[in-house]
Amino acid sequence: MKEKLEAIRKEALAKIKDIEEMKSLQDLRVAYLGKKGSITSVLRGMGKLAKEERPIIGEMANKVREAITSSIEEKQAKLEKDAMDKQLQEEAIDVTLPGRPVQVGGPHLFTHIVQEIEDLFIGMGFEVREGPQVETDYYNFEALNLPQNHPARDMQDSFYITNELLLRTHTSPVQARTMKAYKGEKPVKMICPGVVYRRDHDDATHSHQFNQIEGLYVDKDVRMSDLKGILNLFAKKMFGEEREIRLRPSFFPFTEPSVEMDISCKVCSQKGCSVCKQTGWIEVLGGGMVHPRVLEMAGYDPNVYTGFAFGMGTDRIAMLKYGVNDIRQFYMNDKRFVTQYHQA
Repeated sequence: MKEKLEAIRKEALAKIKDIEEMKSLQDLRVAYLGKKGSITSVLRGMGKLAKEERPIIGEMANKVREAITSSIEEKQAKLEKDAMDKQLQEEAIDVTLPGRPVQVGGPHLFTHIVQEIEDLFIGMGFEVREGPQVETDYYNFEALNLPQNHPARDMQDSFYITNELLLRTHTSPVQARTMKAYKGEKPVKMICPGVVYRRDHDDATHSHQFNQIEGLYVDKDVRMSDLKGILNLFAKKMFGEEREIRLRPSFFPFTEPSVEMDISCKVCSQKGCSVCKQTGWIEVLGGGMVHPRVLEMAGYDPNVYTGFAFGMGTDRIAMLKYGVNDIRQFYMNDKRFVTQYHQA
């Protein structure tokens, strides 16, 4: 019986060593350690042994069982580890491959243009002020020398909420509010960016909602030459040092005298092209000396204080600077268009 147990041990250990899959290992466990296994079959003959031999055979059988069990457990652990390693290798992700790029956003071109203009005028001592988009008729019109039934209102009568409230048609009310707050007691040097609304038909160059920046400088001895100097500097910084400007007489109810400013056409170098309509010049903004009546209504003595004002559509500035021929492209949220200007 000892020889049988030893033979079972050697046979089992040899087979365990050659096993390569978990099912075969489990079958071997049953074959040697199960209720009907080899060790159990041998132990059934213990009844024929002498009384003093039974403990010796029982002890030997336990050692054989332990040896086989330990070998099976070691083999099982190895097979499980090999299976896990194989799965990890098959399912591995190559982290050295380039990942999918994360698209980084940027400011809209309008935002960039406004910030650029603000930085320029802040550098010249102007402050930035903002005001409400829902404005009163008084500040939107009357305080700017546009009384009731004035014909110049026709192109700006727009989105009314009540008879006295409307969506502002320009940012000039911010100027009127600021001068009113100062009560004619100190100079004003400011720009006011913001969204404005007008009853325009949307097309390639017009929108019922657009962005505007206006400027105002009121102090003693402010002259038209001061306005020209600042606008000339603005044009060169915004459109290039080679740009020239010209001022043409115009009319605005809140300035007198009033001017339109043109810049020399970059496309044709003033030779005439479709962009400048064969004139060599492109209209950019309007301005002029603040009307004495506007100063007076704000509490300033027009005999002591003078000032100039100007206004521009930042949408148009962006179109001219970056060669965009349709204002609607700014509002269509086409990523192919807007992402071109993230590093503008």
